[in-house]
Amino acid sequence: MLDPLISIRLTDQGRRFLPGQELQCEYQVDAVEKTDLRAVEASVMWYTEGKGDEDLGIHYFERRVAADRAAGDLRPLRQFCTTLPRTPLSYSGVIVKIRWCVRVRIFLGRGRESFLEVPFQLGDAPHMREVEDPE
Repeated sequence: MLDPLISIRLTDQGRRFLPGQELQCEYQVDAVEKTDLRAVEASVMWYTEGKGDEDLGIHYFERRVAADRAAGDLRPLRQFCTTLPRTPLSYSGVIVKIRWCVRVRIFLGRGRESFLEVPFQLGDAPHMREVEDPE
């Protein structure tokens, strides 16, 4: 059995966005039978990595279920657009990092699921680097 193919494309920009800018995205699911694809979720989200508790926030979310569609086919190309928030900005610090991404997750028959994430940067915060000890 082949793994399903998920493709995501951020349109018009080079994966670097400013707060308040519009993010346009299109995605598609292939290499899966129409009847095996039960639901598709698309989200624009941020999450933290590093020391301490990891956190995450969902900025945009849509869930489509095959049973809700007349043709029942969730595979064709789908587009969405969202205006990005002011915060939190992408940040790559020594102790913590804030990452933004578009994630598409699919739910298949027999409880299987798969996802793909495409990272992007929100804002122009400088990357931090570790300061060397002068000793």
